[in-house]
Amino acid sequence: MVDWSAIVTVFTVYAAAVVIPGPNFVAITHKSVTGTRADALALVAGIVAVNLFWATCAVLGIGVVFAMFPWLALGVRLAGAAYLIWFGLRLVVSARATPLAAGYAPKAPWLRGAFLQGVATNIANPKSIAFYAAVFSSAVPTHVSTQTFFALLATVGASATCWYGAVALVLSHATIAKAYRRAKAWIDLTCGGLMIALGIRQALR
Repeated sequence: MVDWSAIVTVFTVYAAAVVIPGPNFVAITHKSVTGTRADALALVAGIVAVNLFWATCAVLGIGVVFAMFPWLALGVRLAGAAYLIWFGLRLVVSARATPLAAGYAPKAPWLRGAFLQGVATNIANPKSIAFYAAVFSSAVPTHVSTQTFFALLATVGASATCWYGAVALVLSHATIAKAYRRAKAWIDLTCGGLMIALGIRQALR
């Protein structure tokens, strides 16, 4: 039997967290305006897959593991911060590169690359790790039925897909992509700077 009160609680908590801009939002924004819609949606799929992974870990007790082994939580946080700084520096360095021409159609390997970028961005995202280890874990009942477990995952997956998918679809519109090509350097520097700032902030917390 599905525990609907747990589903509503998790949805409320997750919906409030997912709309707050962070590394995932920045990565989707940049991919949406620099690549194609397929690129952006592939990256979203990678981010959603990791959200499901972290949600599963939270239900199974990741918060308890981090509480028992604080050095593990510290290691994960620092590794995530290092990735964000590296990703931000890469955006800054590529700010003056020539943008892709309109109508560019990526091949399958590039889509796989976008998916893996989404996975890497979210799995190293300190904001996601902290949220699932603390807030999400506390919102989930100690013991849940199999039906409730899968309903919780469906709630997380649907919420993440709808929000991040909507962001990708809107920002990958041809008009927005065209505007990006006119202001590529500033947008890349801004996105890169945000990533670096998020990484440094997380490392110093």
